[in-house]
Amino acid sequence: MLPLQGIKVIDLTTVAMGPLASMWLGDFGADVIKIEAPGGDSTRYTGPAVEPGMAATFLNTNRNKRSVVLDLKQAQGREALRNLVDTADVFMHNIRPQKLAKLGLEPEALTARNPRLVYAGLHGFGEAGPYGGRPAYDDIIQGLSGCADLMRRRIGEPQYFPTITADKTTGLIAAMAILAALTGRASSGRGCVVEVPMFECMAGFTLVEHLYGRLFAPPQGEMGYPRVLSPNRRPYRTADGYVCMLPYTDAHWRSFFAEAGAAHHAADPRFASIAARTTHTDALYALAAELIATQTTQYWLEACERISVPAAPMLSLDEIVEDPHLNAVGFFSSLHDPVLGEVRMPGVPVLFDGERPPLAMPPRLGEHNQEVLGEPAPSQQDR
Repeated sequence: MLPLQGIKVIDLTTVAMGPLASMWLGDFGADVIKIEAPGGDSTRYTGPAVEPGMAATFLNTNRNKRSVVLDLKQAQGREALRNLVDTADVFMHNIRPQKLAKLGLEPEALTARNPRLVYAGLHGFGEAGPYGGRPAYDDIIQGLSGCADLMRRRIGEPQYFPTITADKTTGLIAAMAILAALTGRASSGRGCVVEVPMFECMAGFTLVEHLYGRLFAPPQGEMGYPRVLSPNRRPYRTADGYVCMLPYTDAHWRSFFAEAGAAHHAADPRFASIAARTTHTDALYALAAELIATQTTQYWLEACERISVPAAPMLSLDEIVEDPHLNAVGFFSSLHDPVLGEVRMPGVPVLFDGERPPLAMPPRLGEHNQEVLGEPAPSQQDR
């Protein structure tokens, strides 16, 4: 019995941010009905595939859902969607607001029909600001929210993080906001309209540590947290590879310097306290790199375990799927499909009463039209 069992979600989102948010809801037990246009979500064709329309990116963001095809350009399709929303707990979309009224899907229309509805709009920007209604993708938001500038500060030129940070982070926030709205509804009996703008979410994400001295008025320093901006903050090269180490407390650094045969550095006033170390991060990490390079990775892993300094090997992407801890806790799940064969994907990372929620194969396009609407999905010719 998963926590969201009995909750019905109508999911009109595509690409990454919205599907990731609804995937979390499905992982936690909600009945997520993914509404797709006749051509399907574009991620059905993003990445390697064994079967057309079932590409890797789609599979990894749309498990635990059902798929219904509706042509919202047609009055019949719009009415079918409204009828589904009438019996839903959550309606979520990532359609630009100016298009909603043309489809009859604006918040006022749907919440009037279903006052208990949690209506979630996943947008690029808050509607009240001058950017409201603009299109947005992960690259755009990374550029606006400081992510690309963080890379510039580190390596001398702006770059995007090599992961869809804005989509994934905002997807998590959207799922959390929807859950909060459902909790509020349990007390009030009424739903609400939830707005989840990518830009604002990611600006807050970036500024957690990087607002820094500008947190105060007047400012007490520059923006940017020096420790994480240091170019020397990276996996340390050892005599035969790399190791990820983080001496953090005063005791950690004293133990590390002693282990490295350089105990006298612990008395250096630049490194004697967390405040001093933060100010002199570059020098501290450069010194640590010199000391760590003299021994092997295994040496440092064993030494850090002995002196209680957090450390781990640096895993490649290929090594993650073979990691003994992840496999011991049953993190990866294998699903079997008559056409796709075995599909191995990351499981739900959280447990409920010691159990990891099960995964269901991501749906084929329109697979559940008959089940949900009582009629088959439009044929390819109809599309």
